[in-house]
Amino acid sequence: MEKNDKKLEIQIDEATAQGIYSNLGIINHTDSEFTIDFVFIQPQSPQGKVRARIITSPRHAKRLLLAMEENVRRYEANFGVIESAPAGNDPAHIQ
Repeated sequence: MEKNDKKLEIQIDEATAQGIYSNLGIINHTDSEFTIDFVFIQPQSPQGKVRARIITSPRHAKRLLLAMEENVRRYEANFGVIESAPAGNDPAHIQ
């Protein structure tokens, strides 16, 4: 069997390339899909705004999880351990 050496070309428009900042992720799922909302909450504000929503299959969600785990391992190998936020500094627990 021959190896498939086709290259995947991925394009990105200028606005998407700029990216968005998110400090909270909310994940929900059904039996057929995962929904990930990326939210920005300003300090001392009682509300946030969804900046992006990704809807994907369970298989792709698992691939994303594994890719994130691998990239966090690589990051920590280069830059040191990422500390978890102390209690009370999590935007999801606004008082």
